[in-house]
Amino acid sequence: MTKKKYSVYILGTLQLGIGFGIVTLLSRWVTGNTILSSPEALIKYGILGGLGYSLMGAFAFILFGFIATYIRKRYPMHQTIGDLLKEKTNPVGYWYTILLLLFTGMDSMFVQATGAAILFSLIFPVPLYISLFFFFSFCFIIAGLGGMQRIHQFAGISITFIFAAVILIPVYFYIQNGVYPVYEGVQLYHPYLLFWKNIDTFYFVITGIIIGFGQVLIDRATWQRVYMLKQSRIRTIFTLTGLIWATIPLSLSSLLLVVVYSGSFHDVKILLFQLVYNINSTLLIAIFLLFCFSAISSTLNAELHATTVFTVKNAISELIPLSDQNKWHLSYWITGMQCLFLYLVVIIISPTFIELLFFFGSIYAALISPILWMIFSRDRLSSFVPSTSAIAIFLSILSSSSTGHLGAIWVSFITSTSLCACFMLFRFLSIFREEKRKRLL
Repeated sequence: MTKKKYSVYILGTLQLGIGFGIVTLLSRWVTGNTILSSPEALIKYGILGGLGYSLMGAFAFILFGFIATYIRKRYPMHQTIGDLLKEKTNPVGYWYTILLLLFTGMDSMFVQATGAAILFSLIFPVPLYISLFFFFSFCFIIAGLGGMQRIHQFAGISITFIFAAVILIPVYFYIQNGVYPVYEGVQLYHPYLLFWKNIDTFYFVITGIIIGFGQVLIDRATWQRVYMLKQSRIRTIFTLTGLIWATIPLSLSSLLLVVVYSGSFHDVKILLFQLVYNINSTLLIAIFLLFCFSAISSTLNAELHATTVFTVKNAISELIPLSDQNKWHLSYWITGMQCLFLYLVVIIISPTFIELLFFFGSIYAALISPILWMIFSRDRLSSFVPSTSAIAIFLSILSSSSTGHLGAIWVSFITSTSLCACFMLFRFLSIFREEKRKRLL
């Protein structure tokens, strides 16, 4: 395999074992959402919300591990989820699903970029356009010019900073302040955080598992990594990744309890700033800042790279024949344009992360059944199968005002699943009648 082949840009040159497989998956999935949604989950649903946020990721990775093993055995020559779509759908279904996945990819990158903007504005005493310029320049060099090989080189460094922060900072705080004063403070100022008989929390957790599984199932970067892992270790890698990932939201929740125990607050986002303010050690402040930067940049790099590959390999190459050299050059341009677009947009818009999670959760939930059917089917499917997700998303948007964000996700999941089940039954009956007619002849 020479470096000129575009497959090197997509997958790198190494087959990853358990250790580095877990590292590369964690560097993709310890995201800005994890850092910024954990406070919102804690404040809205209490300590069980933080625990539930951890369970979402753990179950999602463990469940996908079983499917990833099948994907690797059943489709050994594929490299992306777009390759599966090309094999299992007709042109209409293919382009619809490609556009929908690109839309979700842009959303994911937008969330990471917005997370970077929020953190930089809270932490660094320089104008936001300057800090974001250096941030996106760094991402363009790593993800755009470097490709998968350069992403692998930085994955280990990112995970080192992430675990240094989630282990050292809580230990520092609880040794300095003690567990009992923190518990007493939370009980005094925010007793609802300790309330565990909350049905809404369990509803949130179960719905979150659907969102998490759907997000992993259609994630372009995760599909690329399935083809980088040693086949015999895939299930183990995803299971261990889920268990290790679950410790990070728990650690962040414990850190935020240290911040909120001393009094009231009026803005969830300000909790992270208060956390930095309460860290007295310069070394720990530096580790926390590197943790935030590593989590957001590694995820954005993975998303930029995966979206670029998806666009070049599964969209543009389907329309215009491209040589490997043209694909390399086109990848540089597309990554650069994405970085410029995100840089211009995130300065203007500042969404609420939990609300974004729920809004796009309807899309993730709607795609679960159609994508699973494509994976396990042995035939090319009708365009009706992917289009069930469009009907499901439309109904979830219509019903969201009456059912709420969580209910809309269930409407989306149940609608697409029911339509796929009805179509499968109709298809089975058609085949049965055709065989019966042939036997009579």
